[in-house]
Amino acid sequence: MPEFNAACRICPRLATHLDQVRDSHPDYHAAPVAPFGDPDARLLIIGLAPGMHGANRTGRPFTGDHAGILLYQTLYDHGFASHSDAVARDDGLALRNCRITNAVKCLPPKNKPTLAEVNSCNTYLEAELQGLARGSVVLALGTVAHRAVLRAFKLKQADYPFRHGRRHRLPGGLHLLDSYHCSRYNTQTGRLTPSMFAAVIRKAKALLP
Repeated sequence: MPEFNAACRICPRLATHLDQVRDSHPDYHAAPVAPFGDPDARLLIIGLAPGMHGANRTGRPFTGDHAGILLYQTLYDHGFASHSDAVARDDGLALRNCRITNAVKCLPPKNKPTLAEVNSCNTYLEAELQGLARGSVVLALGTVAHRAVLRAFKLKQADYPFRHGRRHRLPGGLHLLDSYHCSRYNTQTGRLTPSMFAAVIRKAKALLP
């Protein structure tokens, strides 16, 4: 797996917040959340950050909260996951040719990392992206993830505007796909429907070598 520091405390605000969460929820993971999935995957999915009662609780991206419902169901439907739901790290779920990570590895207060925190965590994302084989697909869930990918490649934001379903070419023969985030707000308001997200995953699968 690409480099990951489970003891990272680079961001003072995030480190302090996790200390407080650990005190109030001693059974929670409450630490940086590692990437999950196939280490040789050609599809890398990037979210925003761990959710308070999801990845921050379970220790696995998009596991145990609403945000993972559509994601894992769709991955299962298209052959990337062994199960259609994710509830805990020991639930037996495995990913095939797919890995999931976050632009920010630690839970941010109110689920809103600062720009400085996104930039500080970008070193880890850059290492993950450098490990991808030519022809791989990077799926950014939301604008924060999209911009984090561009920063890792030192690309100008204005040259790669975010738009749901849009594909961009990245250095090294990689593809960047954009999608709205699978958040409760987006799915319940209809901004992101199951059919919309399925179309993005189909596009990602079609691009894979």
